[in-house]
Amino acid sequence: MRRIAGIVLAVLLIGGVVAAVVAGREAADAEDKGTATKTVRAVIGSEKAAFFADPDVVKALAAEGWTVRAETSGSWAMEQLDLEGYDLAFPSSQAPADELADKYGVRKPLPRPFYSPLVVVAHRSAAQVLAANGLVTLDRSRGGTLRMGPFLDAARADRTWQQLKGAGKHGELIGTVYVATTDPESSNSGALYLAAASYVANGNRVVAGTAELDRVTPLMRKLVQAQGAQKSSSDATFRDFVSGVGDPLVLVYESQVAALLREGGTSVGDLTVLYPDTTATSDHTVVPLTDEGRALGDLLAADPRLRRLAVRHGFRPQGASAEFTEATDAHTAYLNQQLTGVRQAPVPTSEVLREMARRARG
Repeated sequence: MRRIAGIVLAVLLIGGVVAAVVAGREAADAEDKGTATKTVRAVIGSEKAAFFADPDVVKALAAEGWTVRAETSGSWAMEQLDLEGYDLAFPSSQAPADELADKYGVRKPLPRPFYSPLVVVAHRSAAQVLAANGLVTLDRSRGGTLRMGPFLDAARADRTWQQLKGAGKHGELIGTVYVATTDPESSNSGALYLAAASYVANGNRVVAGTAELDRVTPLMRKLVQAQGAQKSSSDATFRDFVSGVGDPLVLVYESQVAALLREGGTSVGDLTVLYPDTTATSDHTVVPLTDEGRALGDLLAADPRLRRLAVRHGFRPQGASAEFTEATDAHTAYLNQQLTGVRQAPVPTSEVLREMARRARG
């Protein structure tokens, strides 16, 4: 395989596109020649592709003796991949990681280097209309809180933008009100959205059995089927939103927003960041398939330089909120650094969540 620095089109697997990312260019160029001695193969969630392709990450890994060759896949699709010859899988949350660990007999606990809550990005006009109708609270100049209870009530009623007070001033706000997500059958962010929504719909209880699953299925189906075709990658949906061709409301990882703010400063248009008052956090979890894979996972969690670089890419390192807070101090108009007023919803078992996603897709 030719070594490249970014993301390239590779092979079609399981209904999604798997792309290759090579973190390491001929031992990270001449200055690191002879340093990188161990090459590991990894399959990762697409939202981490930019991190592993970052030249500074490449150099930090090479300085510790590592080259990472990674391919991207939807986190929930990893279970269907043949991981023979890989050193680790790196899905975007703990549930698919636990499923993979059980399948391959991996020893626990699993390394969890960093995490990211799910947020909804909106254009200012959409956020203001939702606020005027009680679905959003705008408590920051460029952000606020999505009130999941009222929002789900609107979804049950098939509410359209045209029925919301103030929407008539904005010609782009038409059709059913929904949050655009990735495909919950293959992608972590889409699945976690159903986990949080079903928790609220089930009276703030995790969906745990057939009766509760039957109860929430009609609403979950509305949330998904209102969207039409869904992408398999949160990276693709976020790029569409930033380019101005996406939906009015899009579910993404906070890390993607934080990285954009760092790169773009204040040149991010009318971006408004909404934190659902009940959400699910994406715990990026390493599933070591070899001793080398576990060593790399532990390094990502412990190495100070790699932790700082993870923050630069918008991730929150486990056990060190101060690192993220300090790095994002310039963007508190957008970001809820302390996650004030945000409740973490427990995630159903993998079996329940897969069935929920299957039913929602219909």
